[in-house]
Amino acid sequence: MIKPGRPHPRRPHGRWPPVLLSPVLLTVVIASVAYTTPRSMAFSRLLPAAPALAAAMWPVLPTVLLGTVCLLLMIGLGIVFPDLGVWYTGAGIVAVTVAAAYGSHVRLQREQSLLQVRLVADAAQKVVLSPMPRCFREIRVEALYVAAAAEARIGGDFYEAADTPYGVRLLIGDVRGKGLPAVGAAAAVVNAFREAAYDEDGLSGIARRLEASSTRYSTTFAPEDLLERFITALLVEIPHEGGRIGILNCGHPPPLLLNRGGLRVLTPKVPSPLLNLADLIGEQYSVDVFDFTPGDQLLLYTDGVTETRNRNGDFFPLTDWMRQQTAPGPRDLLDRLHRDLLQYGNGLLDDDIAALAVSLR
Repeated sequence: MIKPGRPHPRRPHGRWPPVLLSPVLLTVVIASVAYTTPRSMAFSRLLPAAPALAAAMWPVLPTVLLGTVCLLLMIGLGIVFPDLGVWYTGAGIVAVTVAAAYGSHVRLQREQSLLQVRLVADAAQKVVLSPMPRCFREIRVEALYVAAAAEARIGGDFYEAADTPYGVRLLIGDVRGKGLPAVGAAAAVVNAFREAAYDEDGLSGIARRLEASSTRYSTTFAPEDLLERFITALLVEIPHEGGRIGILNCGHPPPLLLNRGGLRVLTPKVPSPLLNLADLIGEQYSVDVFDFTPGDQLLLYTDGVTETRNRNGDFFPLTDWMRQQTAPGPRDLLDRLHRDLLQYGNGLLDDDIAALAVSLR
């Protein structure tokens, strides 16, 4: 959770981190070297560097105080070493300190603006993505969400889980594109699912409601952009008594089912149309049924997982990776996936990533 307010250097456990003390250490080093070396070397001329460095990490007042300390040190060195050019260097310290104080003020304003933006992003994330984990009787659902941009909180990937009279129903999907339009489309689909999951007695009815919601949202864009506004989605229904699962796949990557018998890729027999494209390619929804027994692990994911590349440009081998897992719990499975994706991509992710891990106890 990000809290509002102006950022200030804080002292964790009563002490400043070493990085925040670097301007002070730089001041001490320059003053010590200037005092112990011949006057002709004039290391004292480096003192303006200390307040300049402080501006990058300190508030305005400490930056000005450090500049004042540097000025006093320069005056003291001038007393020890006459003809050192105290006034020239002193004027430089004053000028740099004034500029550093202004730079620190501007930096703090920008950091505060960034904090406000991140607060809005956190609020948007809570609206679109429900908090996890979720336990529905014997069914446990864990979630993983990683935005490709380091400062981002949410993108076009989405998921949701609902405990309904028909069983536990899950949704995961991916909006083509990035930015606020993708977030808006994701919110429209998720909100429609939250209502339809309790009202519709079948996954096909839910898919039609999602299609209608995404179509209404897309009317705010130019008609020529409709082909670029499609959404892949995967709907899952797990009865409370277990034993089987129903899956409706609207052009989404097929889920993986890990059990004692090995790994199954749950590919649909008849693909259903992507959301926002049913009017163009037909509205024929097909539900596939698979066995789902206690101890099984179900992994739902977006294409950001399988499209993670290594240095050679090879995609992440999710199917092979999943076969190597020894039936971990849902949280452990997602933690391993996140760790291995970062390692495989050399710490970089080119796309947003969302995943749900489901187990039946």
